[in-house]
Amino acid sequence: MSQSTIEKNTTAQAVLEVSGLDVDIRTPKGVVRVVSQVGFTARAGRTLALLGESGCGKSMTAKAVAGLLDSVAHVAGGQAILEGRDLNQMSEKQRRAVAGPVLGMVFQDALTALNPVYPIGTQLGEAFRIHRGLNKKQAKAEAIELMRRVGIPEPETRVNSYPHQFSGGMRQRILIAMAVALSPRLLIADEPTTALDVTVQAQIMDLLATLRKEAQMAVVLITHDLAVVAEQADDLCVMYAGTVVEQGTVAQVFASPTHPYTRGLLDSVPTDAHRGSGLSSIPGSPPELSKIPAGCVYQERCPLASQICRDERPALRATGQGQQAACHFPLNDLAASAQNPASSMPEGA
Repeated sequence: MSQSTIEKNTTAQAVLEVSGLDVDIRTPKGVVRVVSQVGFTARAGRTLALLGESGCGKSMTAKAVAGLLDSVAHVAGGQAILEGRDLNQMSEKQRRAVAGPVLGMVFQDALTALNPVYPIGTQLGEAFRIHRGLNKKQAKAEAIELMRRVGIPEPETRVNSYPHQFSGGMRQRILIAMAVALSPRLLIADEPTTALDVTVQAQIMDLLATLRKEAQMAVVLITHDLAVVAEQADDLCVMYAGTVVEQGTVAQVFASPTHPYTRGLLDSVPTDAHRGSGLSSIPGSPPELSKIPAGCVYQERCPLASQICRDERPALRATGQGQQAACHFPLNDLAASAQNPASSMPEGA
C-alpha cells in the first residue's frame, strides 16, 4: 500500500469516533463487563468491519453506539462522538432525533425487526412522516421510490404487502431501505446476511456497498465472516473477549497480521487445503466474560504466552503504518527478531 493511499485512508472525514467504551450487564451473579475500552473510527465513504467470534462483544458495541442496549446493560464509560456530538451524553429525545437522519441500523433478523401487522409501505413511510412532516400519500410515494432503489420488483404493488409475504432476501432489502431512508451519515449493519443463502448474501452486500458509495456514508459492519470482510470492508477492528486486539486497514491486517489471534483466524480459512489434510483451528475456547484473567485476554489460547502476558494486559500500540495490536510480542517484532540473532523469543513461551 502506497504512502499516499495510507494518508488518504487516515484523513477521510471521521464520522464516528469511539474511545474507551465500556459496557456492563447485570447478571444474577453480579455486574459483568462485556465491552472494555473499545475504540475505533468510522470514516465517510468507507466500511469498518468489527470482526470476531460469537460473544466477543461486537454486537454489544454496536448496540451501545446506537442506544439500543437491553435494560440489563448500560454504558459504563467512554465516548461515541458522532459528527461532533457524544451519543452517550444524549437524552432519549435527542437520540430519537438522531436515529434516521444521522444514524441508521440494519438488524440481523429482518422478520422480527419488521412489524407483522402493518404493510411495508406504512413502515417505510414512517420516517418521512416523523422527520419530514409528509402526509400519508407523500410518505407512500417515498416508500415506493425507496423500494425501487433497493431493487424490490413491482414496488407500486408490493408497497401494500406485509413482511411475511416477502422472501428473506427481500425483507433484508426492506430493512436496508428503512435504514437509509433519510440518508444517514452513519450506517451500522449487524450481521446483515445472517440466515441468507450465499447468492443472496452477495447481493445484499453489493447493495450496501453501492448505497455507501452513492451517499458517502460511513458503514460499521458487524461480522464473523472473513470473506465478507475481505470483499466489502476497507478498515478492520478485530475483537476478542470484549476488547480490541488489532486494527488497521483490511489490506494491511490480512497481508501482515501482528496479533496471534488475528493470525489464527486467518489460518483457519482453508484456502489451499488438500483433500484429506487437517483444518487449522485455534485451540480452546474464549474465556467467560465473567472470568476474564488478569493480563492478556488471549493468554490461555496463545502459543506465545509468557509470564508478562499473565501479569500485564497489553495496550494497543503501533505495529505498522496505521496498524495497531494489543500484544506484548507482536508477530512483526518476532519476525524481525528471527532475522536478528541478538534478539530472543519471549521467555516462558
